[in-house]
Amino acid sequence: MGTSLQLADKLVPGVNLEAYIQATSRIPVLTADEERDLAERLHYEGDVDAARQLVLSHLRFVIHIARSYSGYGLPQADLIQEGNVGLMKAVKRFNPEYGVRLVSFAVHWIKAEIHEYILRNWRIVKVATTKAQRKLFFNLRSQKKRLAWLNHEELKAVAQDLGVEPQVVREMEGRLASQDTSFDGPMDDDDDSSYQAPAHYLEDRRADPAMLLEQSDWAEDSNGRLMQALGNLDERSQDILRERWLSDSKSTLHELADKYGVSAERIRQLEKNAMKKIRVQMTEVA
Repeated sequence: MGTSLQLADKLVPGVNLEAYIQATSRIPVLTADEERDLAERLHYEGDVDAARQLVLSHLRFVIHIARSYSGYGLPQADLIQEGNVGLMKAVKRFNPEYGVRLVSFAVHWIKAEIHEYILRNWRIVKVATTKAQRKLFFNLRSQKKRLAWLNHEELKAVAQDLGVEPQVVREMEGRLASQDTSFDGPMDDDDDSSYQAPAHYLEDRRADPAMLLEQSDWAEDSNGRLMQALGNLDERSQDILRERWLSDSKSTLHELADKYGVSAERIRQLEKNAMKKIRVQMTEVA
């Protein structure tokens, strides 16, 4: 029992990464025949123990892939854990009739889980959402030949190599060069050149009492002048405008034409003339 618990601890990357790596390196690599036999037992019989052996024998492969993502500044143990999740998904979906080794089939699932983890945790604000942005996020740094910003020719070359628009490349380059900042962090009064959080200098005018009062007065005045101009029209023109613009269930030109015994074109002309009169009267009142 104690030995089993010690072995279980060693197969958890977050407990002791070095011990985990050493433990996985001691797990034998399966031959093609052994792998196929285990895959058939899992696929056709649902053998859970076969799935366990397939996963354990490929843990070292996950470590190898996870190490290639060490440049993103995230814990290596977490990258390995996410890769292990992808490995388990691959084992569950692996069909021995595919005619390929599990390692070739699983690489996509392992990288997909690691990619999702990196995108979720690399920055507070997610920097890549579309397919093109995700492709750039994981390939742009390797495509750049120098640390400086891409010039026009380099920008076009990278866009062509990755199959995206140059504008998308430039936008992602800016995102990768930026950093997260606090919106309402404390302000340092001792240094005029120190960083100041946006909350200390951005003005929110939505709650400005003067502006709110001005908007309210403008809306009230406009509505009053509209009602006054509408009242100066003849009853038929008033009814047409109300039915066409102010009613919840707006009437069509043909419905109003049937109501007044005229053509739809005549209703359209009356509507147009009434709107023109209202605009003129509202301008004069203003």
